[in-house]
Amino acid sequence: MSITINSKLPTVGTTIFTVIGALANRHQAINLGQGFPDFSAPQALLERVDYHVRQGHNQYAPMGGVASLREAIAAKVEQSYGRAVSAEQEVTVTPGATEALYCAITACVRPGDEVIVFDPAYDSYEPAIELSGGRAVHLPLLPPDFAIDWQRVRDAINPRTRMIILNSPHNPTGATLSAADLDSLAELVRESDILLLSDEVYEHLVYDGKTHQSLLQHDELAARAFVVFSFGKTYHVTGWKTGYCIAPAPLTAELRKVHQYVTFVAVTPIQLALADFMTSCPEHHQQLAAFYQHKRDLFCEQMAPSRFQFSPTQGTFFQLMDYSEISDQDDLSMAEWLTRERGVAAIPVSVFYKEPTTVRYVRFCFAKEDETLTQAAELLCKI
Repeated sequence: MSITINSKLPTVGTTIFTVIGALANRHQAINLGQGFPDFSAPQALLERVDYHVRQGHNQYAPMGGVASLREAIAAKVEQSYGRAVSAEQEVTVTPGATEALYCAITACVRPGDEVIVFDPAYDSYEPAIELSGGRAVHLPLLPPDFAIDWQRVRDAINPRTRMIILNSPHNPTGATLSAADLDSLAELVRESDILLLSDEVYEHLVYDGKTHQSLLQHDELAARAFVVFSFGKTYHVTGWKTGYCIAPAPLTAELRKVHQYVTFVAVTPIQLALADFMTSCPEHHQQLAAFYQHKRDLFCEQMAPSRFQFSPTQGTFFQLMDYSEISDQDDLSMAEWLTRERGVAAIPVSVFYKEPTTVRYVRFCFAKEDETLTQAAELLCKI
């Protein structure tokens, strides 16, 4: 007997991160592809997880998240962005930022709705839109600055537009939104019922003296926005898959209707440990930009003699590099070649686009030990 399934996601296959990760393992390449650190989380944070596990805090948490963590998040939001939010009604802890993104889209997008996304776009957005019966409308971010063309956004908005998805600092380009960008967005949506979904998981990774411009800082935008963050990126614990969403109470209520049937809760001892660490060590996230800027600068300095062309990234822990002076092969082939033949894994940028593109960029992750970055740069500079 054969079973035929009419797939709801017929164009979705194995993610490029899995493909390149497996290729890197097979060839024992330095993995600058996947976005995870090769260094440990703060020891004090790890000790708090151990403490709570041993204290028996291993049962279900409240659906919205443990109270102490939601309160710590609310305090951080007010300190960082000047917005007072209700820990009880406007903060939801989720098993990863991706789950928060999925729940926000699923809660609000209906068949026939359109959602504006900006290419290159993180790969989890469109599948969630399609599963909800919506259609993603892709607008390009053009190199070299990958800024949003607000006139193109204006032209794309129509009565079917339900949501606009923002991502700043932007994965994979590292571009960041400015205060002027937020004002432009507010002007476009002011007389509409368009909702906003803001992916801000790299909020603390903004460089060169600039500060992150969160939608939470803008009264008009915050009133219609789901704003999503990640503990994994901030505390070097991507494998803990813990994030959170800030949204006005009516939007939070809708998000939780979905969240409770997707995962219901995030892991209890991890939530308690994060609450303890946020309260006792607030300096950690305050020092994060300097920590990662050092790594960005080290990697860029050591890559300067190479044949790659680049400008230091504005944010995230990713660095785009143009290889057009090295090869005219497509970026997937280039990424595979780099991994197999040169011993350094990278992610091709074309996978973040809906339409075929001839961009000649690969993305390197510099969330690595200094020694790892030095070894990778030495190999890349020999090309």
